Amino acid sequence: MTVTEALRHAAIKFKTVDIDAPALEAGVILCTALNKDRSFIYSHGELELSSQQEKEFLISINSRIEGKPLQYITGHQEFMSLDFLVSEHVLIPRQDTEILVETVINHVKTTKLNNMLSILDLCTGSGCIAVSLAYYIKNCRVIGVDVSEQALDVAHLNAVRNNVGGQTGFIKADLKSQREIQISNKADIVVSNPPYIAESVIKQLKPEVRDYEPAIALDGGEHGLDFYKIIAGKLRRILKPGGFIALEIGYDQAESVIEIFGEVCVDLKIIKDLSGNDRVITGFMKN
Repeated sequence: MTVTEALRHAAIKFKTVDIDAPALEAGVILCTALNKDRSFIYSHGELELSSQQEKEFLISINSRIEGKPLQYITGHQEFMSLDFLVSEHVLIPRQDTEILVETVINHVKTTKLNNMLSILDLCTGSGCIAVSLAYYIKNCRVIGVDVSEQALDVAHLNAVRNNVGGQTGFIKADLKSQREIQISNKADIVVSNPPYIAESVIKQLKPEVRDYEPAIALDGGEHGLDFYKIIAGKLRRILKPGGFIALEIGYDQAESVIEIFGEVCVDLKIIKDLSGNDRVITGFMKN
């Protein structure tokens, strides 16, 4: 099978299952199988795949047809113009979450916080938020917290990969437990994209999300609000008075989350995403 034949084979297969961009995805998967970039495969159409490359390519094609997300096949996802490793132990970084990161970056810029900042990223997963903040905010130290050892391994690799290993640290902690998060000092900023999908909604998600992404990173309890309540309950012990908090939310959760944090925060605001949906809640710790 040549490169051109492989691309054509995959695109035809993908069209039969209504994958949105069959030719694009075929190219991405072939690049992964050959460990080459797109310019190479489109300029070497007559190149013959080795038997091992062809085998890996066809396995990946079948996995995609069965619904496995492209990012889990390639092991990569772009986020905030950075390249992140992903595995089935972490949620795939999404463009909507870039709004959360940009909100924190803008807060630091507009308030001209020049001292060394301490940032705490709860439910860090792949580390995409923690790593991006460390990359774009030079005067900060970011600690990512997650209950999953496998997720923390991925986050650490992403920090090293994006050259912010010295600015980041990752600790294992279960937010649901009564134990304190082991940090030496309260943070200047707390950020989180916690699990916020209601239990009843999870079974209605697209199969490639429901069947492949880790349930622990999706399930926010009966109403999707469990982790917001947990974070609000811990906030006085982890965030400095006057400190900034930014949280990603579901499109219909703004009022509920504001009510939850109203007892510990002031100046709570809603920030919308590019589609006009409520996406981020920000506020400041009461003094």
